[in-house]
Amino acid sequence: MEREFDGEGAVGVARLLFEAGSLRALPRTGWRQDGIPLAATETVAEHSHRVAVIAAALAALEGADPNRTALLGTLHDVPEARTGDLTPLTRRYVTAADPRKVVADQTAAAPSAVRGLFADAIAEFEEGTTPEARCAKDADKLDCLLRAVEYRAAGVPAVQGKIDRCRAALTTASARRIADAALALDPSDWQVAPA
Repeated sequence: MEREFDGEGAVGVARLLFEAGSLRALPRTGWRQDGIPLAATETVAEHSHRVAVIAAALAALEGADPNRTALLGTLHDVPEARTGDLTPLTRRYVTAADPRKVVADQTAAAPSAVRGLFADAIAEFEEGTTPEARCAKDADKLDCLLRAVEYRAAGVPAVQGKIDRCRAALTTASARRIADAALALDPSDWQVAPA
Protein backbone atom coordinates (compact mmCIF):
# COMPACT_ATOMS: atom_id res chain seq x y z
CA MET A 1 0.00 0.00 0.00
CA GLU A 2 1.41 3.37 -0.90
CA ARG A 3 2.77 5.53 1.89
CA GLU A 4 0.35 8.42 1.27
CA PHE A 5 -2.66 6.22 1.93
CA ASP A 6 -2.75 6.96 5.61
CA GLY A 7 -5.56 8.49 7.66
CA GLU A 8 -5.58 11.64 5.51
CA GLY A 9 -5.70 9.70 2.23
CA ALA A 10 -8.50 7.49 3.52
CA VAL A 11 -10.46 10.58 4.52
CA GLY A 12 -9.95 12.01 1.02
CA VAL A 13 -11.28 8.83 -0.59
CA ALA A 14 -14.20 8.63 1.83
CA ARG A 15 -15.18 12.22 1.02
CA LEU A 16 -14.98 11.46 -2.71
CA LEU A 17 -17.22 8.44 -2.26
CA PHE A 18 -19.79 10.43 -0.29
CA GLU A 19 -19.72 13.06 -3.04
CA ALA A 20 -20.21 10.43 -5.74
CA GLY A 21 -23.13 9.08 -3.70
CA SER A 22 -24.78 12.49 -3.85
CA LEU A 23 -25.48 11.78 -7.54
CA ARG A 24 -28.29 9.47 -6.31
CA ALA A 25 -30.27 12.59 -5.43
CA LEU A 26 -29.36 14.72 -8.47
CA PRO A 27 -32.10 14.53 -11.12
CA ARG A 28 -31.24 14.68 -14.79
CA THR A 29 -32.57 18.13 -15.59
CA GLY A 30 -33.11 17.90 -19.34
CA TRP A 31 -36.21 15.77 -18.93
CA ARG A 32 -38.07 18.64 -17.27
CA GLN A 33 -37.71 20.55 -20.54
CA ASP A 34 -39.51 17.66 -22.21
CA GLY A 35 -42.42 17.83 -19.78
CA ILE A 36 -41.35 14.98 -17.49
CA PRO A 37 -42.24 15.79 -13.87
CA LEU A 38 -39.21 16.08 -11.61
CA ALA A 39 -40.48 13.18 -9.48
CA ALA A 40 -40.43 10.92 -12.54
CA THR A 41 -36.96 11.80 -13.82
CA GLU A 42 -33.99 9.54 -13.38
CA THR A 43 -31.02 10.61 -11.30
CA VAL A 44 -27.49 11.09 -12.57
CA ALA A 45 -26.47 7.92 -10.69
CA GLU A 46 -29.22 5.89 -12.36
CA HIS A 47 -28.15 7.23 -15.74
CA SER A 48 -24.48 6.44 -15.07
CA HIS A 49 -25.30 2.85 -14.16
CA ARG A 50 -26.95 2.08 -17.49
CA VAL A 51 -24.28 4.06 -19.36
CA ALA A 52 -21.65 1.74 -17.85
CA VAL A 53 -23.62 -1.36 -18.89
CA ILE A 54 -24.17 -0.02 -22.41
CA ALA A 55 -20.51 1.06 -22.64
CA ALA A 56 -19.26 -2.43 -21.85
CA ALA A 57 -21.58 -3.98 -24.44
CA LEU A 58 -20.63 -1.45 -27.12
CA ALA A 59 -16.93 -1.95 -26.42
CA ALA A 60 -17.30 -5.72 -26.81
CA LEU A 61 -19.06 -5.19 -30.15
CA GLU A 62 -16.62 -2.54 -31.37
CA GLY A 63 -13.40 -4.33 -30.36
CA ALA A 64 -12.55 -1.89 -27.57
CA ASP A 65 -11.71 -2.76 -23.95
CA PRO A 66 -15.06 -3.35 -22.16
CA ASN A 67 -13.54 -2.87 -18.70
CA ARG A 68 -11.98 0.49 -19.52
CA THR A 69 -15.08 1.60 -21.38
CA ALA A 70 -17.35 0.66 -18.47
CA LEU A 71 -15.08 2.65 -16.15
CA LEU A 72 -15.39 5.72 -18.39
CA GLY A 73 -19.17 5.32 -18.41
CA THR A 74 -19.29 4.92 -14.65
CA LEU A 75 -17.17 7.98 -13.88
CA HIS A 76 -18.13 10.35 -16.71
CA ASP A 77 -20.69 12.34 -14.69
CA VAL A 78 -18.94 12.38 -11.28
CA PRO A 79 -18.05 16.07 -11.80
CA GLU A 80 -21.79 16.82 -11.92
CA ALA A 81 -21.88 16.36 -8.15
CA ARG A 82 -20.37 19.88 -8.12
CA THR A 83 -21.63 21.45 -11.33
CA GLY A 84 -25.12 19.98 -11.57
CA ASP A 85 -26.56 18.39 -14.68
CA LEU A 86 -26.33 21.07 -17.36
CA THR A 87 -28.35 20.48 -20.51
CA PRO A 88 -27.18 21.47 -24.01
CA LEU A 89 -29.71 24.32 -23.86
CA THR A 90 -28.32 25.56 -20.54
CA ARG A 91 -24.76 25.42 -21.89
CA ARG A 92 -25.72 28.03 -24.50
CA TYR A 93 -26.03 30.57 -21.69
CA VAL A 94 -23.84 29.26 -18.90
CA THR A 95 -20.14 28.52 -19.12
CA ALA A 96 -19.60 25.15 -17.52
CA ALA A 97 -16.47 24.27 -15.61
CA ASP A 98 -14.09 21.88 -17.33
CA PRO A 99 -14.83 18.39 -15.90
CA ARG A 100 -11.08 17.75 -15.72
CA LYS A 101 -10.66 20.70 -13.34
CA VAL A 102 -13.69 19.64 -11.31
CA VAL A 103 -12.45 16.07 -10.85
CA ALA A 104 -9.00 17.38 -9.90
CA ASP A 105 -10.63 19.35 -7.10
CA GLN A 106 -12.85 16.41 -6.13
CA THR A 107 -9.88 14.08 -5.76
CA ALA A 108 -7.31 16.56 -4.40
CA ALA A 109 -7.24 14.97 -0.92
CA ALA A 110 -7.15 11.39 -2.24
CA PRO A 111 -3.96 9.36 -2.78
CA SER A 112 -2.22 9.80 -6.13
CA ALA A 113 -3.46 6.42 -7.41
CA VAL A 114 -7.08 7.55 -7.02
CA ARG A 115 -6.38 11.04 -8.38
CA GLY A 116 -4.74 9.51 -11.44
CA LEU A 117 -7.53 7.00 -12.02
CA PHE A 118 -10.22 9.68 -12.01
CA ALA A 119 -8.17 12.29 -13.89
CA ASP A 120 -7.23 9.87 -16.65
CA ALA A 121 -10.78 8.54 -17.04
CA ILE A 122 -12.40 11.98 -17.19
CA ALA A 123 -9.74 13.32 -19.59
CA GLU A 124 -10.11 10.30 -21.87
CA PHE A 125 -13.90 10.61 -21.91
CA GLU A 126 -13.79 14.36 -22.57
CA GLU A 127 -11.21 14.10 -25.35
CA GLY A 128 -13.16 11.27 -27.00
CA THR A 129 -10.27 10.07 -29.13
CA THR A 130 -9.83 6.46 -27.99
CA PRO A 131 -12.14 3.64 -29.08
CA GLU A 132 -13.16 3.27 -25.42
CA ALA A 133 -14.07 6.96 -25.13
CA ARG A 134 -16.06 6.86 -28.36
CA CYS A 135 -18.00 3.84 -27.08
CA ALA A 136 -18.57 5.51 -23.69
CA LYS A 137 -19.79 8.72 -25.34
CA ASP A 138 -22.13 6.69 -27.54
CA ALA A 139 -23.32 4.85 -24.43
CA ASP A 140 -24.18 8.21 -22.85
CA LYS A 141 -26.29 9.18 -25.88
CA LEU A 142 -27.77 5.71 -26.28
CA ASP A 143 -28.93 5.68 -22.66
CA CYS A 144 -30.67 9.02 -23.23
CA LEU A 145 -32.33 7.62 -26.36
CA LEU A 146 -33.48 4.49 -24.50
CA ARG A 147 -34.88 6.57 -21.64
CA ALA A 148 -36.72 8.78 -24.11
CA VAL A 149 -38.22 5.68 -25.75
CA GLU A 150 -39.33 4.52 -22.30
CA TYR A 151 -40.96 7.89 -21.63
CA ARG A 152 -42.60 7.85 -25.08
CA ALA A 153 -44.05 4.40 -24.34
CA ALA A 154 -45.47 5.86 -21.12
CA GLY A 155 -47.33 8.48 -23.15
CA VAL A 156 -44.95 11.45 -23.20
CA PRO A 157 -44.97 12.68 -26.81
CA ALA A 158 -42.52 15.56 -26.36
CA VAL A 159 -39.43 13.34 -26.33
CA GLN A 160 -39.21 12.62 -30.08
CA GLY A 161 -36.81 15.53 -30.62
CA LYS A 162 -34.48 14.11 -27.99
CA ILE A 163 -34.68 10.67 -29.61
CA ASP A 164 -33.76 12.19 -32.97
CA ARG A 165 -30.87 14.26 -31.54
CA CYS A 166 -29.43 11.31 -29.63
CA ARG A 167 -29.69 8.99 -32.64
CA ALA A 168 -27.95 11.56 -34.84
CA ALA A 169 -25.09 11.94 -32.32
CA LEU A 170 -24.14 8.24 -32.33
CA THR A 171 -20.80 7.55 -33.98
CA THR A 172 -20.28 3.78 -33.75
CA ALA A 173 -22.00 1.32 -36.04
CA SER A 174 -22.98 -0.85 -33.08
CA ALA A 175 -24.66 2.01 -31.22
CA ARG A 176 -26.61 3.00 -34.33
CA ARG A 177 -27.79 -0.60 -34.84
CA ILE A 178 -28.85 -0.90 -31.21
CA ALA A 179 -30.67 2.44 -31.38
CA ASP A 180 -32.55 1.37 -34.50
CA ALA A 181 -33.50 -1.93 -32.87
CA ALA A 182 -34.65 -0.15 -29.72
CA LEU A 183 -36.80 2.26 -31.70
CA ALA A 184 -38.71 -0.70 -33.13
CA LEU A 185 -39.33 -2.31 -29.73
CA ASP A 186 -41.65 -1.74 -26.84
CA PRO A 187 -39.40 -1.09 -23.81
CA SER A 188 -41.10 -3.91 -21.91
CA ASP A 189 -40.36 -6.52 -24.60
CA TRP A 190 -37.41 -7.77 -22.53
CA GLN A 191 -39.89 -9.48 -20.21
CA VAL A 192 -40.99 -11.91 -22.90
CA ALA A 193 -38.87 -15.04 -22.84
CA PRO A 194 -37.44 -16.06 -26.21
CA ALA A 195 -39.15 -19.07 -27.78
